Amino acid sequence: REQGLRTLFKAITQYACGEAGQEIIQDRLEDVILPICFNGIRGGASPAEQYASCRVLEATSILLGGNNDDYCERVSQKLVLVVKMTQRAVQVRGAALKALSMAYFVCSSNVGSSDRILDLCEQVCAPEYRGEEVPASLRATALDCWALLSTTIEDVYLAGSDVAGNGDGRGLVILPLLSDCLNSTNLDLRCAAGECVALIHEARLDLGIEEDEGENASERRYRRGSWDGTEWEVLIDEVKQRVAELSVESGKHMSKKAKKEQRATFRDFMATIVDDEAPNEVVAFRGGQMTLTNWKEIIQLNFIRHCLQTGFQVQLMTNSTLQLIFGANADMLNTATQLSQLEKRHGLSKASEASKQAYNDRNKVRKSRIRAQNNFLHEDGEGY
Repeated sequence: REQGLRTLFKAITQYACGEAGQEIIQDRLEDVILPICFNGIRGGASPAEQYASCRVLEATSILLGGNNDDYCERVSQKLVLVVKMTQRAVQVRGAALKALSMAYFVCSSNVGSSDRILDLCEQVCAPEYRGEEVPASLRATALDCWALLSTTIEDVYLAGSDVAGNGDGRGLVILPLLSDCLNSTNLDLRCAAGECVALIHEARLDLGIEEDEGENASERRYRRGSWDGTEWEVLIDEVKQRVAELSVESGKHMSKKAKKEQRATFRDFMATIVDDEAPNEVVAFRGGQMTLTNWKEIIQLNFIRHCLQTGFQVQLMTNSTLQLIFGANADMLNTATQLSQLEKRHGLSKASEASKQAYNDRNKVRKSRIRAQNNFLHEDGEGY
């Protein structure tokens, strides 16, 4: 059964391409995919089978695309239980949390439902959960999932202070925990915490900056998004110092490979957290490349790429959901091999006008949906 699940995962990620592939997944979801996966994550199955089942569910979310709230609810009923069962293997609980987060990141249109999964991530990334110590690897996975879902939150709800009706943003509330994680002996947990801090700091810097504000944006960014004079100033200074230390840390307690990985990773974090610089990551694929210039997109990319593995490039070329997420032009991607280098930069780069417009349109739609839901909640509570 485990081998069958691995074959199914490969079929979904590498061969279910374009609209035809999406239709096949939708047609076989109820009769084939979900029954197989739900059977695989049952208590009597082997850890390897449970893990493979979660991986299939995670990849299936990407193929299904948005506005599939029923799918989210169905898989959450099973996966939340797996995450909460402390007797399950750590790798299985982590895979279940990843599958759950991917489902709500891609398929859900309900902000409230995503908030419940964020709450679960915050509980699991704590030192203790349900009366037992949480393994460092599972805490790191929980922070990775928290970061992914937090990319869908408006900056003010992530890094704002005293937000009307919400209090402090989620990122501010979790900052003390992230600071502790940066001092962990586990490399994955340190890196996951550093990435979360970079995301929160970026959101803090962007508070009050509208999409159409161009000149003097750096001055407005400093004035509205500074930590100076806030209750978080001392903690952020300590975090900055720790991130700077990790970017140059040396010692015999770490292998050469681990030290190299940590230094490279935390140099990127330091550029944003300490120097207030935007990240810059170039993603090369068959026929072209994309340039990502903010932590939201980088976090989304790394999570999706880790999920799809060798199927990432195939899906990026053919999957409309991924093209929408990353603002890629489908026609340009599929004719990239016939383009000059200049045409590739103009059409495929995140700095192109088409990509910028797609990014702005996507943000406006998300913000409008969140405002509508918030207005509904506020109006609903006026009669009490």
